[in-house]
Amino acid sequence: MSEKSITNHNNHSMTQDEVRVCENCHANVKGMYCSQCGQSIESTLRYFWSVILHLLDDIFSFDSRASRTLFPLLFRPAFLTNEYIAGRRVHYVPPLRLYLFISIIFFISLKFFAVEDNIGGINVGNSELSAIKITQHIKKLEANKEHASLDELVLIEADITKFNQYKEDLTKQKSIAIKGLTDKLVLLELEKVTDKDSISEKEQKKIDSLIDGIAKLKSGDNTDFSPEKITFGNNEDGSLTLDFLSKENNKKLNDFSLLLTKKAEKAFNEDPEPLINEAIEKLPQLMFILLPLFAALLKIMFIFSKRLYLEHLTVALHSHSFIFFSILLVEIIGFAKQYTSTDQLVNDIAGFLEVIIVIWIPIYLFIMQKRIYKQGMFLTTIKYSLIGLSYMLMISITGTIAFIWGLAST
Repeated sequence: MSEKSITNHNNHSMTQDEVRVCENCHANVKGMYCSQCGQSIESTLRYFWSVILHLLDDIFSFDSRASRTLFPLLFRPAFLTNEYIAGRRVHYVPPLRLYLFISIIFFISLKFFAVEDNIGGINVGNSELSAIKITQHIKKLEANKEHASLDELVLIEADITKFNQYKEDLTKQKSIAIKGLTDKLVLLELEKVTDKDSISEKEQKKIDSLIDGIAKLKSGDNTDFSPEKITFGNNEDGSLTLDFLSKENNKKLNDFSLLLTKKAEKAFNEDPEPLINEAIEKLPQLMFILLPLFAALLKIMFIFSKRLYLEHLTVALHSHSFIFFSILLVEIIGFAKQYTSTDQLVNDIAGFLEVIIVIWIPIYLFIMQKRIYKQGMFLTTIKYSLIGLSYMLMISITGTIAFIWGLAST
């Protein structure tokens, strides 16, 4: 240790032993905290960035507790919850902080991964793959031009023009409906090129129908070819009315439902990304409301367990942290597979891991419930099933609220 380091160490020791006066109760303080009122001797008046960093440290500081928390969270059902309830808490990340950290990462990443998922039965991610296939096919057509006759050259040029149009529709069109129909059309067209005998009269009609549908969508006629026809009405004419509301309030409600319908059709037929982002932005707030409701459900289901509500809330926080972390792992593995598509072995291993994680989630939650509430297998199974059904209903309602809230915000 250098002489300068020894000097700083000694100065630090002197500071620790120095007697100060507490600014709150004016008692003599020896150390970092007042023995009378507990206030820290450190001033709360700091540089702005110092305050921000301190706040982030309070929320996200995992230090060595992270390794002691994340492993049991994933592989030891109920361990963290039982440890916390038993009072052995200092070695692990607190349940609320753990939930906040994982949920923030989960919902931020969800916005990124959600666009790759199926929207109205159309996989948005497929358009990029189809565009690559089109580019490869056009290169083959360009190569065939060198040895083609005049008549063949005319047909090749027509095909190149056609496939360039398909590529433009897939890459430049905002309409999700046009992208979806074009994607299906490309698959059929490429199949026809690969093996002409494989295209039957019925499949040729499909191709013609898709071409007609794309043309109608481009002209603004989406009556027959819109991938989604959405209505919020409860009457045959599509209007929305509720018996307990007055005529005036029903009119306002119906006007609002018509506005939502127009926004939904625009989102699903053009660009769904703004709606997805808006809906996902609402989910963290709604999930924060769902958590105490889920804890209340546990309190009701295990009313004779003599456990406090906060114990059930701890179960809710840990179980949701596990679910979010597991889904995040599945999404990351699925995303990584896109960059290893040429390596079949790696893809098979990744797919196997995805299946294992998905199967592990319900098993983990079942074991967690049994170990925490310590009931027999039969009773645990019955209550687990009832809780699962109730929770799925709660999640469905939460998702619907997020969807409508997101629509209203777009």
